[in-house]
Amino acid sequence: MKSFLVLAAAVATVILVPTASASSPRSGELHATKQCRGFTGNAGSFCQITSSNLAAIPIDSKIIYLQPGTLFSPAGSDVVLDTPGPGHNAAFGNCSLAIGQCTFWGGTGKFTWFHADIAVTFLGGDDWAWNGTYSFSPTD
Repeated sequence: MKSFLVLAAAVATVILVPTASASSPRSGELHATKQCRGFTGNAGSFCQITSSNLAAIPIDSKIIYLQPGTLFSPAGSDVVLDTPGPGHNAAFGNCSLAIGQCTFWGGTGKFTWFHADIAVTFLGGDDWAWNGTYSFSPTD
């Protein structure tokens, strides 16, 4: 009888774990800083993350601007957030400094279901702050 109860408890635990994780997507506040010495205004311009409270966006991640000439317009520039390390983990989005916002929607690797809405603030010199919300959920 004890064996049956242990087995029943193990099966119940296995069934409950996926249900609990599916109902609580990873989300929260995003706070990061970046320095933009690598931003020249030309193709391939980038900024580098110098601090981040989100493990998926480590220090030295690059924000690469695909249309750097339009970054200061309301349309902004499409961007790729590329993280260092093995694998191809990149998030895709758009940033406009005219409205002070970056928005990300999906990507590759760990950023497949990534969404973020970020306010961008100039800190001085080459430094900028990102503050907003993020989630890793296929239903956003």
